[in-house]
Amino acid sequence: MAKPLNILFVASEIYPIAKTGGVADVAYGLPLALRDLDHDVRVMLPKYGAISERKNRIHEINRLKDIPIDVGPVREFATVKSSSIVNTRTKVQAYMTTNRPYFDSKWGLYSDPETGVEYADNDERFIFFARSVIQTCLLLGWIPQVVHVNDWHTALVAAYMRTIYADKFKNTKIVFTIHNISNQGVFPFKETFIKTGLPESCAEDAKHKTKFNFMKLGLMYADHITTVSKTYGEELMSDAKLTDGLNTIIKKRKDVFTPIINGIDTTIWTPEKDKLIPKRYTLDSLDKKEANKEALVEKFDLKFNAETPVIAMISRLVEQKGLGLLKQAAEKLFKEDVQLVVLGEGDKDIEEWLKETAKKHPNKMSVKIGFDENLSHLLEAGADMYLMPSLFEPCGLNQLYSFAYGTVPIARATGGLIDTVKEYDTKTKRGNGFVFEEYKAADMLEAIKRALTVFQDKEQWTNLVKNGMAEDHSWNNSSLKYEEVYRKILQSVTGK
Repeated sequence: MAKPLNILFVASEIYPIAKTGGVADVAYGLPLALRDLDHDVRVMLPKYGAISERKNRIHEINRLKDIPIDVGPVREFATVKSSSIVNTRTKVQAYMTTNRPYFDSKWGLYSDPETGVEYADNDERFIFFARSVIQTCLLLGWIPQVVHVNDWHTALVAAYMRTIYADKFKNTKIVFTIHNISNQGVFPFKETFIKTGLPESCAEDAKHKTKFNFMKLGLMYADHITTVSKTYGEELMSDAKLTDGLNTIIKKRKDVFTPIINGIDTTIWTPEKDKLIPKRYTLDSLDKKEANKEALVEKFDLKFNAETPVIAMISRLVEQKGLGLLKQAAEKLFKEDVQLVVLGEGDKDIEEWLKETAKKHPNKMSVKIGFDENLSHLLEAGADMYLMPSLFEPCGLNQLYSFAYGTVPIARATGGLIDTVKEYDTKTKRGNGFVFEEYKAADMLEAIKRALTVFQDKEQWTNLVKNGMAEDHSWNNSSLKYEEVYRKILQSVTGK
């Protein structure tokens, strides 16, 4: 039997401590699934100002107080504290970097929650965090076999381990996961490069189109690169516009590039045991789902009618998520017998449009602006359909949650959506949702109408719902694929 591995998983957000998107769910579910496979897994993230030390049971570690860290000519001090992430089966230790100017004094993760404007010192914040990761390992005397970094915020860890600290981490292998290529950590080159303290030999590896690019460093210095779905992996290698030209680097490294679809933590996302919904249910007691629909409709101040399908959206309110299509299609959509509930926050103009449209159609649409993890569970349990009309979608998790809750996804054929959502065929009774190809409002509307038609046939609809619920989208399979990647890249160290 293969020996357990020592794995450090580094992310800028981890559920339930800090979350703005899907990376937080992955940074929660995957380490716990790896721990279930008996590996020594630890996670690390910054402690932002909004994170409650009391609620998250965060405490100090004597060896990790007042660690001096240089960001260019400025010396700041990190105190790394300890917490944990848990599910009903297991627990993983979490290290959290604290520092007043960079993290504790800022309420948002990446931007000011009041204005939505990104923090001007984000380059310094994540340089500081990356260096704190290195120092934590050294001060603990714990040199992981695998360090798994995620997106641009943590990519610099790979560069430090392969340059300044190469002798300390010579037997450590680095995996870099691209969750969203559209955010690359781009800053003025000269100023940011000086702040990193990296040797001059790294300058070209850090530069992309005259700018300093954090993500490029991750791509250059990782031993293996992964992304979160097969189709998104193909898009990353072929689409220069999507990647802003980084596709050429990914293509060159295709021999060490593995797409692995995300999973979901089924200890949290399961209608059978979910304490956040009014009525629990299973594939064999689908009639109980209706009580959640009624509670959802009431929560959003709409009038309940069992025969009126409810479509849900939980989303960052940005163009990428297809809100532009919804804007174009709204008037035609609301001529149908349908109700739409939306939960999310993001672009202020989109937020205002949603609120105005809900006022205009008070019996058809309701919107709640903000992020609410608990309410997300009610939307998944209570809705009949879930709309994901994304321009691009690396993996998508909500369609996977929807399958688990018997809520039928309507999705555009992109990234992880096309890998997981298959068009339902009323003749063969195969498929688990509805898909549209082109990023056009008319095509989205047509897919919604196909869903509404099947909804009228209760036998077909029940069959469709059960198809999705019967699928296994847990981390079980995906964690084994990550384990396979880790062991493969470690062969050059162990020789086995």
